[in-house]
Amino acid sequence: MQNITTEHYKKAIKEKYEEVKNGDNSHFLQNPSQAKLRKLCWEIFQINKNSDDLKTFSTLFEFCFDISKKNTLQSKTDKFKSVGAFFRGKTESPTDEIVEFAAVLVGFEPRPFGKFKKYYGQENREEENLMAEPKVVVEPELERSIVNNVDRSQLNKNLNDDIGFIKNPESLNFVGSVKRNFFEKLFKKSKSTIIVTLVMFLLIGGVIYFAFIKKHCMQWSNDHYEIVDCSSGLVGNVNVIIPYNKDLLDFKKIKVCDTTTCFKSDGQAIIWYVKTANGIDFFNTHGTHPENKKALRPVTQYIIDKYVKQRE
Repeated sequence: MQNITTEHYKKAIKEKYEEVKNGDNSHFLQNPSQAKLRKLCWEIFQINKNSDDLKTFSTLFEFCFDISKKNTLQSKTDKFKSVGAFFRGKTESPTDEIVEFAAVLVGFEPRPFGKFKKYYGQENREEENLMAEPKVVVEPELERSIVNNVDRSQLNKNLNDDIGFIKNPESLNFVGSVKRNFFEKLFKKSKSTIIVTLVMFLLIGGVIYFAFIKKHCMQWSNDHYEIVDCSSGLVGNVNVIIPYNKDLLDFKKIKVCDTTTCFKSDGQAIIWYVKTANGIDFFNTHGTHPENKKALRPVTQYIIDKYVKQRE
């Protein structure tokens, strides 16, 4: 069985980088400078709630991701230099933390390395099981006993009969004819069954595609995300269609009034906001504005007094 190592993991991540560097994030990845990778990191982690990825972030930068700690991340910009060098192939021995973080930036799966090793190690074991030939193990003493107790004259007679059968062309023709007749009858009887089965599989496949796969995207609609068809979206909706993300199903724009609870007992904000061309929008959690892509900020008492209380 092939031993899955970190070298396999690094190679797979670099291949993923070459695949996606000309895609949606090409602005950040074609020339992966420290500043560009930092901006890409910030965009990803504003909506990324994967526990493994958050652990990778905190291990590399030595603080837990928080939407309010953007300046702290900027002070760690030098960390991105090693990530860019890894993508460009200019470092032969990147740390495990750099490799794991690179996997997050390019969206490589399965990650982290533990899951990668488990996944491909299991594949190797399954392939070996399929390729292995079953063996019958006979103890040496038992084997000698069987041979000694065989009637050798009977054994020779059976062997001669088998050889005579093989040398007889008529016998071979008879066997071939029986086989052909058997399979012809079997095919005629099962032909209709095969056709029905194929039609059923096609119907089931079509249902799965149109009900699940084709609609595996999301689009912002007024104050929430809706699951939509990846190829068309909602009628009359000009907002960008994005890949399905279950964490965004609870992301909503909300109306705030003077009776809305905006802070925890310790003063921490639970409402987020961003200024727009028409004023200000409030949301129930952190992230980016679905329409103008600006990062949301935790609400403050000043914002409440200026935009909520004065309006009312």
